[in-house]
Amino acid sequence: MPGASHSGTLPTLTEVQVRLAAGLKRDVTTLATEIGKRNVSHPEGLARAEAYLTRRLSEAGYEVSRQTYTVGGVECSNLIAELPGTTDPDRIVVVGAHYDSVHECPAANDNGSGVAATLALAQAFADRPQPRTIRFVLFVNEEPPYFWTSKMGSLVYAKACRERGDRVIAMLSLETMGYYSDEPGSQHYPPPLSVMYPSRGDFIAFIGNYSSRALVRQCVGAFRQHAEFPSEGAAVTMAVPRIGSSDHWSFWKQGYRAVMVTDTAPYRYKHYHKLTDTPEKLDYERMARVVEGLEGVILDLSAARDE
Repeated sequence: MPGASHSGTLPTLTEVQVRLAAGLKRDVTTLATEIGKRNVSHPEGLARAEAYLTRRLSEAGYEVSRQTYTVGGVECSNLIAELPGTTDPDRIVVVGAHYDSVHECPAANDNGSGVAATLALAQAFADRPQPRTIRFVLFVNEEPPYFWTSKMGSLVYAKACRERGDRVIAMLSLETMGYYSDEPGSQHYPPPLSVMYPSRGDFIAFIGNYSSRALVRQCVGAFRQHAEFPSEGAAVTMAVPRIGSSDHWSFWKQGYRAVMVTDTAPYRYKHYHKLTDTPEKLDYERMARVVEGLEGVILDLSAARDE
């Protein structure tokens, strides 16, 4: 991977990062505590989450569009906020996260954290049009029983992109990204990755398949330029367990380059898919540092230049 991962003490938070951390905590808490269970089995919660997220994007200045389809008699919607490109609008960067919860879980980290980060990034770019188009998309139905099925919200969206001929040059899937630990041995991996990566779960990871390897390198390089925060990257095959365990998989299936940005979920976070996945488990200050770094990644991806 290009550049070097940050090591040592993290710098003092800036005022901007302090405000960003507070906003991330607010959105995660609203989703996980005030709204709670949000999936087809709990349609009232799903509808409340959709309304809240639509309002938040609208307040940032976006006209929110919906891609609605029916699952089990329940109307489900992907939410799309687009920032049109100024000079190269046909090339599109998608930044997305799923907002549904698994089973009965409050789902603070999985995936309230990714949703809160997407909202924060959408707000950061709202009055800053870039050369290329940026779409912020909140997906429904990522969790079981719809995971890796035709009813998975991101697959519904990615298929529509392919059918329209959308030129999506990069997709970032923000997935379970709020838990960090400095304890030795706090980070685990599927084999054989354990011999190559750190034993402390203090970093953010950029994960892609082999076809997205150039995008992984680009994202890691840009993040390391813009953020003083530990980062790791990997481009591996689908034979590695959980490598496709989020919405980036849907874009891979449609032939698009995509990367998952994650704290590695069950390989670090013991509350993954449990009732204990609650807001107080998350480190919002470290999340703020990551989100600020991702802003730099998106700036790099949306710059108009030859690929």
